[in-house]
Amino acid sequence: MSTQSILNKPELSKSDIIQLLSLKEDEEKVLFHYASEVKQKHVGNSVYLRGLIEFSNICEKNCYYCGIRRGNTNTHRYCLTTDEALETIRFAHEKGFGSIALQCGELSSDAFTQKIDFILKEAMRITNGEIGITLSCGEQTEDVYRRWFESGAKRYLLRIESSSENLYYKIHPKDEEHNFARRLNALESLKKLGYQTGTGVMIGLPFQTVEHLANDLLFMKQFNIDMCGMGPYIEHAKTPLYEYKSELLPIKERFGLSLKMVALLRILMPDINIAATTALQTIEKNGRERAIQIGANVLMPNITLKKYRDDYFLYENKPVSQQSDEDDLKFLETQLSGIGHEIGYFKQGNSKHYRKNDIL
Repeated sequence: MSTQSILNKPELSKSDIIQLLSLKEDEEKVLFHYASEVKQKHVGNSVYLRGLIEFSNICEKNCYYCGIRRGNTNTHRYCLTTDEALETIRFAHEKGFGSIALQCGELSSDAFTQKIDFILKEAMRITNGEIGITLSCGEQTEDVYRRWFESGAKRYLLRIESSSENLYYKIHPKDEEHNFARRLNALESLKKLGYQTGTGVMIGLPFQTVEHLANDLLFMKQFNIDMCGMGPYIEHAKTPLYEYKSELLPIKERFGLSLKMVALLRILMPDINIAATTALQTIEKNGRERAIQIGANVLMPNITLKKYRDDYFLYENKPVSQQSDEDDLKFLETQLSGIGHEIGYFKQGNSKHYRKNDIL
């Protein structure tokens, strides 16, 4: 069956998705063109900003793929002060970022959760409740999630990394700290509490098959997520998974597979928010823009204070701009204009999918 015939089906099956993820060259262009049309119809050409604040690289977890894992003793650890975090949020608000994303290593101490809670309340105060806040602070208790929601966070990104329990335990230790069922339960809690709930996966992992990726897409559809952040797996030399470096797909193939995942998720879930991740830019300079063209509608420019950026080192060759944040924003605006898109300044850019479900 031709690519166009598959795309014209009212619903894509798992075998359809596997076939589409395996497309090459000209047929791949058919998929991207179709996904671009779906995107324009449902979310248009506005791109929403999430000013990314890498709040802390201190982490309790020991995931096998991550550069800030607890076991990496070569990492210089840091945590922003409350004043530093609020200074950055104030900058984002003044420059027209409708939202910020607060991302950090996973911690669950009372001191940490209270600090986040205070920052949320102050962020609401200093921006007159105008700033949208996405948290990506890992697994917490339902009570903590509830407190943060009540204090101002309305979106939460908790990446599953793989919806396959078997693969999950190949990239995480199988112990009390890394529990697949608890990860799923945390996602359920977020959804129940009313967060715009997001998840995502890594693409091109060791041991990963195209069938795994097809299942990941179907998992996100079945879970009915509101937003997604997913991108290519890029290795880090100080992690256990690095020993499988020679078995990985070539980096360009991981990039291409990531674009197909973005395109297919847009087709499967036409009105969710999909981020064009920094990892795409690591592989190709215009990687984020390419993702925007075929399905993504959110960008997360890094606005962390410059002195900390080199220490939030999740994977090799993570891009760190030498320009000012203002110049980065102007450059981004020019790049998006060149592909027929515009930045939605001063807009929170909440998920249309979430709003639709809220109405229903």
